[in-house]
Amino acid sequence: MSFAQRLKKARTDRGLSQTDLANMVGIHYTQVGRYEKKGAQPSAEVLAKLANALGVSSDYLTNGTPDDLAESSLADKELLNQFKSIEKLPEADKNVVKVFLDAFITKKKLKQLAL
Repeated sequence: MSFAQRLKKARTDRGLSQTDLANMVGIHYTQVGRYEKKGAQPSAEVLAKLANALGVSSDYLTNGTPDDLAESSLADKELLNQFKSIEKLPEADKNVVKVFLDAFITKKKLKQLAL
């Protein structure tokens, strides 16, 4: 995957338009389009701002791998390793883990609403 593809994916994963991202970074929206479609490369300063706005590392945008994205998004390395282990499970087992996590998160949200 190229820089342009990683930038676009990170942007769309966060539900941002090119204009939204440009406003967050302080550049014109057409420049975001140049990065995504024409292969233009940002300066180091703009790259850092893009990465910060998208919640990823500059390294992910320039050289990225899925593991880099996961690591830049998830600070708890033990949890990251657990998720990597879960990915290797059969689909039925992964679904059980997802249901458990969803139930746990829902319970916490309900407790917070009750306070």
